[in-house]
Amino acid sequence: MSQIHTLTMPKWGLSMTEGRVDVWLKEEGQAIAKGDEVLDVETDKISSSVEAPFSGVLRRQIARQDETLAVGALLGIVVDGEASEAEIDAVVEQFQAAFVPGDGVEEDSGPKPQKVELDGRLIRYFERGEGGVPLVLVHGFGGDLNNWMFNHEALAAERRVIALDLPGHGESTKQLQHGNLDELSGVLLALLDHLEVPVAHLAGHSMGGAVSLNTARLAPHRVRSLSLIGSAGLGAEINGDYLQGFVEAASRNALKPQLVQLFSDPELVNRQMLEDMLKYKRLEGVDATLRQLVSGLFKEGRQQFDLRGVVQEGRQPVLLIWGSDDAIIPAAHSAGLPAQVEILPGQAHMVQMEAAEQVNRLILDFVQQH
Repeated sequence: MSQIHTLTMPKWGLSMTEGRVDVWLKEEGQAIAKGDEVLDVETDKISSSVEAPFSGVLRRQIARQDETLAVGALLGIVVDGEASEAEIDAVVEQFQAAFVPGDGVEEDSGPKPQKVELDGRLIRYFERGEGGVPLVLVHGFGGDLNNWMFNHEALAAERRVIALDLPGHGESTKQLQHGNLDELSGVLLALLDHLEVPVAHLAGHSMGGAVSLNTARLAPHRVRSLSLIGSAGLGAEINGDYLQGFVEAASRNALKPQLVQLFSDPELVNRQMLEDMLKYKRLEGVDATLRQLVSGLFKEGRQQFDLRGVVQEGRQPVLLIWGSDDAIIPAAHSAGLPAQVEILPGQAHMVQMEAAEQVNRLILDFVQQH
């Protein structure tokens, strides 16, 4: 039985309303498999590839190069099996007649981020999905919950998934008292208490990996498993020049060479990403907090804490995901640990964004087993 699938403009992140078609990666008449990258789309935040949620043959490219379309708009038609041009015309006509730009975008984006006061601090978090042992996503240094924009929805297909802004980041309170891992882990545990989550899977990126490891050290009974991506806490080396450069950067020209080190594709660091990051860095209290974290956690370009013991004790199953070309924290830190280790060739530090499909699959399979 043949199926005519509509490929539509995805919604990445909370604020995306439209995307510009950059280039088609597949030609009309070409077979595509589920998960294949079909075209590149640029938003005001980031460029990324639209992946096919189904297999078949790309029969029609509806969206043209350089065309800007709303979230949910029709990009192309993929047919699994046989279908006449007339049948495809009918599907396209029906879709376009019913499509209202912006209609349903709120529903698609799921619940709005929320803020809660925990121990006198305002913490922003976002959750979607339900059931299962919840999975909590913990971003890295200088990041926020939008670092998971390509992961949250896929990971929430079968369970409740929570992402937060650590203090000093995103829209959470900017001040830190001690600027150490115990303080950050304390906030994470306080959020779990507030949300009445007795035990959770933790997924942490970079500094968020160290926060996750440290949370498992402080409260092992609260952590079911650890999925760590380019994680801090597993070796002494860290790119101190990047950290210093990021903290000091006060203009787009100064910030760009720093952010480029995070990605395997430097083109992803667009003007809007630089503007957004500078806007965040100029918020009151951010500069002091970032400097406090660097001097406390990564003094003189060395990690000041060693959490390898948490993995070695084996109280929680651990998944380590690393880009082979990570220029911030070396993938070699994964060596010799009793964990499932996945090194993604050619990938850099922001692997959860650049290789989202692979990372999502690895985390989904891992948490399902545990």
